Amino acid sequence: MGKPTGFKEFARHDRPYEPIGARIRHWREFVLPLPENELSRQGARCMDCGIPFCHTGCPVNNIIPDWNDLVFRGEWREALDVLHSTNNFPEFTGRVCPAPCEAACTLNIIDQPVTIKSIECSIIDKGWEEGWVRPQIPAHRTGKRVAVVGSGPAGMACAQQLARAGHAVVVYEKRDRIGGLLRYGIPDFKMEKHLIDRRMAQMQAEGVEFRPNSHVGRNVPVKRLLEDYDAVVLAGGAESPRDLPVPGRELDGIHFAMDFLVQQNTRVAGREVAEEQAILATGKHVVVIGGGDTGSDCVGTSIRHGAASVTQLEILSRPPEKEDKAMTWPLWPLKMRTSTSHEEGCERDWAVSTRRALGNGRVQALELVRVEWVPGESGGLKLQEVEGSAFTVDADLVLLAMGFVHPMHDALLTESGVELDGRGNVRADTEAEQGAYQTSNEKVFSAGDMRRGQSLVVWAIREGRQCARSVDQFLMGYSELPR
Repeated sequence: MGKPTGFKEFARHDRPYEPIGARIRHWREFVLPLPENELSRQGARCMDCGIPFCHTGCPVNNIIPDWNDLVFRGEWREALDVLHSTNNFPEFTGRVCPAPCEAACTLNIIDQPVTIKSIECSIIDKGWEEGWVRPQIPAHRTGKRVAVVGSGPAGMACAQQLARAGHAVVVYEKRDRIGGLLRYGIPDFKMEKHLIDRRMAQMQAEGVEFRPNSHVGRNVPVKRLLEDYDAVVLAGGAESPRDLPVPGRELDGIHFAMDFLVQQNTRVAGREVAEEQAILATGKHVVVIGGGDTGSDCVGTSIRHGAASVTQLEILSRPPEKEDKAMTWPLWPLKMRTSTSHEEGCERDWAVSTRRALGNGRVQALELVRVEWVPGESGGLKLQEVEGSAFTVDADLVLLAMGFVHPMHDALLTESGVELDGRGNVRADTEAEQGAYQTSNEKVFSAGDMRRGQSLVVWAIREGRQCARSVDQFLMGYSELPR
């Protein structure tokens, strides 16, 4: 590395944020970039550790030490080339990825990992500013046609790779705009949507055709895709949300988190939401059930709406403030994580289960109970209520953010003739030397959340890229696309 002792000389310094009082008054991104001289110092902290464990944490296989070193040396154009060699959309991952690479960084043993995510984001942002990111138009066309169903990160990555291999690619999206969960599920204060539009323009120049408002299985027959295309890729999301089967669930004011988030993203995009359908947190006591990223996004959105209070509940026990490094590193640890949305004003509670929703036509409160995990009869653990621990909380708006169980089991899956796995996802083997990501219908492939279940943007991009290679190999007999 260019600075073998950099990790001793420079402390970790990550991107700062706008003050809370300012950022909750708008919907824009509020992360402030670091100056180039500071980024150079942060890149210098990447130690010559021999085995870069950051690679074990990065699903998209980013070559992290190489571009850290290039940033330290000021060779930004070369850093961009290395970054793009494994990741089609680093401006997405540099904003919304939880950075498992940093958890796996050797310096994280002392809680001072390299600012990998910030450096990644800075490389691609500079690349766009300098005009270095341009369409990669293939020299030859193969004459093969591929339909990609779903325009989230898996579908977009797959489509871009296939187009660069010379295939004619059409992306079908059921919503009115391209981007999937990136467009409609991620709040703009975490990732602004012009970033998607910019990539779309690049992909269109490379030959990708986007068809929004095209719901395969409804207004686009599945049979037509199977007949018209040489291969079909199913790259939709795991959109079936986990419900809360308790008395009172039918009361008005209880909604799935994604319905709430999609509405707000629609407003920010400048389109109206019908007043009778509007889900707003303004002046309400909001309870978010579910402690993950989606729940955190609901917290930040509710605060920007002007909620009277926001409470987030988690059924699991409160995690430790700090992990046991000897037990967990370099794996992703279970520990207390506080998001920027939590910092903006949120009460959090753990080991809590919902007994029922209370109200007269509309939810007014939730009856909750403390729970604990105890040994079960079969040797595992089971959830048990703590006797005498029931209590209630005010709740004018309840948002269910308890994750997603599998893709929607609609005409797209039934009519394409694909088998499902035990969890209800599309069955497709990713380890096969030939036919990876191929479903039980040899012409149909699947990647991303529709295949693996609810996951991260980095996994979606990885699977989209790998699926593209497998499709290319299926069509041509070989593939020069990267694994």
